[in-house]
Amino acid sequence: MKLSSRANDSEPEINLTSLIDVIFVLIIFFVATTTFNQRSTMKLQLPTAQAIAQADPGEPLTVLVDAQGRYFIGENEVLKSDVGSLKEAIVAVAGQDRSMPVVLRADARTPHQFVITAMDALGQLGFVKLSIATTPEKNKAK
Repeated sequence: MKLSSRANDSEPEINLTSLIDVIFVLIIFFVATTTFNQRSTMKLQLPTAQAIAQADPGEPLTVLVDAQGRYFIGENEVLKSDVGSLKEAIVAVAGQDRSMPVVLRADARTPHQFVITAMDALGQLGFVKLSIATTPEKNKAK
């Protein structure tokens, strides 16, 4: 005589809905809180220097020269690499304010002529507060 019934015995089931909801919320949290670099697509290798950085007097005009010799004024790329086009792009971003500080950021692998062209364009426009961005020199083991 069989007293127990096997009809209620079934395979245990794991409900994944709660787990999927928690993972979805974590993904949204990480995407919303991630910070992005200003120029994350461009990898620059800045020259080194031993000087200590000074306090920032205000928002400077940034002139960036990458390793291929392309110019960027602020966030905008200058399409031609001649002095005239570079001067027009600088005037479009800076306006008539020639007293603002200018930071020239050039890749360490940039040919020297492109840096000189940028400095020449800034000098012709009358900018006098020019800084060249560098990275601190790494301490070498002695």
